[in-house]
Amino acid sequence: MELDIIAHPSTLAGSQDHARQVEAAGFGGVWWTDSGKSAYLACTASALATDQLQIGTGIAVAFGRSPMVTAGIAWELAAATGGRFVLGLGSQVKGHIERRYSAEYTPPGPRMKEYVESVKAIFRAFRGEEKLHYEGKYYNFSLLPAAWSPGPIDVADPPVYISAVLPYMSRLVGEIADGIHVHPFHSVEFVRDVQKVSIEEGLVRSGRTLDDITFSCPIMTAVGDTDQELEKTREHSRMMIAFYGSTRAYAPMFEHHGYTGLSDEIYACQKKGDIKGMTSLVTDEILSHYTVTSNWNDLGTTLVDRYKDLAPNVRVTSYTAADNWKDPEAREKWAHVTKTMREA
Repeated sequence: MELDIIAHPSTLAGSQDHARQVEAAGFGGVWWTDSGKSAYLACTASALATDQLQIGTGIAVAFGRSPMVTAGIAWELAAATGGRFVLGLGSQVKGHIERRYSAEYTPPGPRMKEYVESVKAIFRAFRGEEKLHYEGKYYNFSLLPAAWSPGPIDVADPPVYISAVLPYMSRLVGEIADGIHVHPFHSVEFVRDVQKVSIEEGLVRSGRTLDDITFSCPIMTAVGDTDQELEKTREHSRMMIAFYGSTRAYAPMFEHHGYTGLSDEIYACQKKGDIKGMTSLVTDEILSHYTVTSNWNDLGTTLVDRYKDLAPNVRVTSYTAADNWKDPEAREKWAHVTKTMREA
């Protein structure tokens, strides 16, 4: 089982340095997020600075870019990395797509299905396997002159992962994708009992099995060797769970563990600006479902034990390692975690 890291783009030189350090610390991969800066540019910087690290977008916003643009960038990154690039896509939320990108959003599920299908059709056209011809309700592609095609590459097509939480997108993973970006606000039980079932329904449609899907699982960790350090990281995780839990579309993750109505309560506090009230609703019992708590020495084996039976192909991702990455002592601790995970 590999341990990956979520990272946020800085300057291009900074992203290069970060990727080098991540690879040196023994991480299996780095997932760059689309935020104020481009995940794709950070991936490009990482490609030029590393030799073994898997590099991916976790996630890149889909609907703000044409599938042709996305496919072209992913194709070049696959070639530049020797096949180490993974294209991770997400729908983002309606407000950002419509008001920040001035693009179409609804309906996000069917639109994402066509988006991924068309990206893969474009890959086949780049490789020369077939003439470009994709007709959908939301995307249509039929023109790719040779002068505008990057042509075939010497590695496999980039795998395409989809971020998913609810049933439609989870089924879509099994139907058309190569992997799933699980939400960092999750429990293993929810993924196994709910999302995995939906993914398997999609796999039936595509004639594939779970062996064909990779589960990329970002994990919130509360880790420390002293009470003070542990409490600080626990409170950080508590705040993140309250933040994500205030999104009422994610209420099923609370409800799966019997916390019916909790998302509404947190949302009500958020509307009032009551941050302390939001976090106080996340009890220690609730925290235990959505956060991995450990000392530094045992974190690697704890992560393996918790996720090893989830699916045939699992990649565990630290959602918080980048927070104190500039501290050399912290980087050394994470290097120990990657080592113990491989040994476990």
